[in-house]
Order: sequence, then C-alpha cells, then structure tokens
Amino acid sequence: MIRLLTLSLLVLLLTNCQSKREKQEESTTTGKTSLFIIGDSTVKHGRGDGATGRWGWGDPIQQYFDTAKINIENHALGGTSSRSFRSKGLWDEVLRKIQPGDYVLMQFGHNDNGPINDTIRARGTFKGIGEETEEIDNMLTGEHEIVHSYGWYIRQYITEAKAKGAHPIVVAPIPRNDWKDGKMIRNDASYGKWAKEIAELEEVPFINLNEKMASVLDTIGQEKVTGTYFYDWDHTHTTAKGASLSANKVVEGLRELDDCWLKDYLLDNPVINFPVKKKVFIIGDSTVANGDGTIVGWGRELPGFFDTTRVEIINKARGGRSSRSYRYEGLWDEVLSQLGKDDFLLIQFGHNDGGNIDKAKFRGSLQGMGEETQEVTRENDSIEVVHTYGWYMKNYIAEAQAKGTQVIVISMIPRNIWKDGKVERATGSYGTWAAESAQAEGAFFINLNEEVAEEYEAMGADIVKKFFPKDHTHTNEAGARLNALTLAKEIKGLRDCPLYGYVAIP
Repeated sequence: MIRLLTLSLLVLLLTNCQSKREKQEESTTTGKTSLFIIGDSTVKHGRGDGATGRWGWGDPIQQYFDTAKINIENHALGGTSSRSFRSKGLWDEVLRKIQPGDYVLMQFGHNDNGPINDTIRARGTFKGIGEETEEIDNMLTGEHEIVHSYGWYIRQYITEAKAKGAHPIVVAPIPRNDWKDGKMIRNDASYGKWAKEIAELEEVPFINLNEKMASVLDTIGQEKVTGTYFYDWDHTHTTAKGASLSANKVVEGLRELDDCWLKDYLLDNPVINFPVKKKVFIIGDSTVANGDGTIVGWGRELPGFFDTTRVEIINKARGGRSSRSYRYEGLWDEVLSQLGKDDFLLIQFGHNDGGNIDKAKFRGSLQGMGEETQEVTRENDSIEVVHTYGWYMKNYIAEAQAKGTQVIVISMIPRNIWKDGKVERATGSYGTWAAESAQAEGAFFINLNEEVAEEYEAMGADIVKKFFPKDHTHTNEAGARLNALTLAKEIKGLRDCPLYGYVAIP
C-alpha cells in the first residue's frame, strides 16, 4: 500500500515537472514568448500614438506585462471587422510570426454590423455563429469573396492559431457610450454573446470585457463617463482614461482564468503611466528660448498650440548660441542624452552664426554646407576646429536620428528689417542652408522664415514693430505667440510626421 502511494506521488510529480518543462520549452523555441493582439480601433486607434486623443486598450495593456519575458505586438487596425482583418492580409502577417507557446488576444465586433458589400468599406459579416455564406464580387476590392458569419471568422482565428501551437483568448467588444434607463447598453445579445459561444465551443478562454467595463461605468454615471472615458462626439472610441480602464479589465480577466499561462507574465505591482507622453525637444537661440518676460522666444509659446495631455514640450534653446557654440558648450550633449525613440527634435539656428569666428563669444560658424574647417585658438589657448553651419546642422540631425528621434529643421524667424515694403528673407544664406541640411539627412523642414515674413507683410510694418520691443531680432510675448502659431500650423501640415496629430490650435 505504501509502495503504491509512493508510486502515485512519483507519477504526479513527474507529470507536473513535464507540464512545466513543456511550458518552458514552448516559450524558448525562438526566444521570448509573444503575445499578439488583433482587433479594431477600440484595440488600437490609428498608429497607436493617441492622435486625436483616442486610444485603444492594446496600447496601455503592455505596461501590465514583464516585457523582459514576453514580447507584445499590437496588430489591431482601425476600421477592420473579423472578416476584413483577414481579407486585408493582416491575419496572414500575424500567423506567419506565431510560434508554439505564443498567445493571441482577439476582439472584434464593432465593425461587423456594416454592409456585406458596398463601395465604401464592405466589411460586414452575417450575425451569429452559423454556417451561412454568400458569394460576392466585392464592390470595393473587385475580388470574388465568400462571406461568412461573425462566429465563423472568430472560429477560424482560433483554429489556425491552435494549429501553430498558440493559445487563443477571445475578448468581448468594449461597450459603446450608449445608455438606457441609467445603464450602459451591453452587447450580451449580439457580438459579446457570439464571441462567448465560439470560445466555449472551441474550449478557449473568454474575457467578458463588455460586462466588466460597463459595470464600472454604470457606477460612475453617463454624465461623468462622457468627456472622461469617452468623448461627447464619439461613442465608440475611448480616451486615454477609457483605454486604461479597458486594459485593466482585460488584465483582471486574465488573472481570473484558471488554465491560462499568460497571466504568469503579468507584473505583480505594475506602474501604469498612460498615456506615455511624446517628448518634443527644442534647441536654438534667444528667438526660441523662454526669455525674460520682455524678450520671449517662440519655444515658450509653442505648448499653447499642442495637446499637452499627450505631448511634453521641452525647450532647451539658449540665448546667444549658434549652431557651433550650442555644441561646443556641451548643451547638445545634455539634450542628446535625453533623446529617445519616437521623440521629436525641433532645431532652429542662424541668428548668431554670422558672429565672430575667432574672437570673443566665439560663436560664428563657417558659411555654407561644405566640409571645410578652421582652427581657432580660444581664450584659454585651447584649439577648436570650427566647421560650417551646414556641418553642425547635419550632425545634430544625424545624431538625433540615430537615437530614433524624428527631426524637424526650422529656418530662423525673420528680423524686423524691411525694404520696399517687404521683409528681408534668409534666402541664400541660413534659411537655404537649413533646408539643404534637412534634405541631406532626410529630416523634415519648415520654412518659418518665409511663413512669418508673409504674416508680417500682411499686417504691415507699423503693427509688426510692436512685436520687437528692444531691437529688430527679439520678439515680445505677442510676437512669440504669432511665430509659435505659425509654426504649429506648419507642423499640422506635415502629414508624414506623427507630430502633426498633437497640434491643438484653439
């Protein structure tokens, strides 16, 4: 009897060890385990950078995981349904990357109720989990297609993920900001219900995100929910706070699952900082710097034209500096050490680059874009190798880009110098060289010199004079605000630069 009991315990221990070993082998087949997230814009809105202020829960949820042990990829795409995520080839991309032991978290439904065939989106699916089909010639894509039910598509994702050795988890769509009798309307009779039914039929985990989130929002009330978790002009897409709540509830659901190893990758005490603000660093001279109250640079006023709940503007411009002296004095080293991937850097130099090269202040740079140099003996008898303006600008750009930072080069603001009713431009000198530097290094360029000059000319010299309290170079607060507004409008027009999405002009 004792021998039988001992044998049983040994078998149990070996079984447990084998189970743990299989889990470990799964996660080390190709390195770290991966979690792939698929869904629509309520999971990832736009580029996932909070443009327009709307977020999906697939972005903040990453902060709940130990990313040293698990890789997380949010492949959700706005506008997709359970059908179109597949027909667009997005699922094929995910499926190719899946390795044994990976996880797939899926949430669809918000777009499945659209038309099955039209010239606009053609993304609808049949309601339910049945096997009904319809053959169509897609009016949008021109492709011949067999359209299935919502449940059929969810089942296909599950089946194909399992075939690759992955672990699918189905999530009910988040609730919309629609209410009835003081309660948020659930989708427990439609897509939430069908998602659950397929999960049960396929014996995979299910998280009722719809109910979890709606229950919390019920206690807050429609009036407070609107404007905090959802915008009053959009009942579907969440704010950062709404996305954070959604992510929290998905994590809560993961912790409640009995047989899902994914929860083992969750941090015990995560520090959630969402939205993670994008950082915008500014370097330049006194026409950019914060100033002393009487003299104000546009860098001080620029935050007034951005959504500072989503972006942090850090003005590191310093009065009296040139492209040369900003680097020589170590100011650039300080900024460079803080730059990170997906940050932004705005650069404007030129006003002081025409100064003395080898005399007091030692801030002049050689003119042009070339590689020529000049050795200068400074006051402390040290030797400085001075380069061209273009050389300094190109190096700022290249070094920032090497950190993953996106760079916008800005030509210097015009001085209050007029001739024949026109403002003097920097064309042919620092304005041109700034543009050439940006082009040479693949950075963005804004001709602020030209844009502000046109604004000045429309106002007239008498009005513009009021912007310059001491000299023809430095602006007061009103002048700085005009320059900042003009710059913000130009950034808004840079559609290939993600920073445009953070501009918020009152």
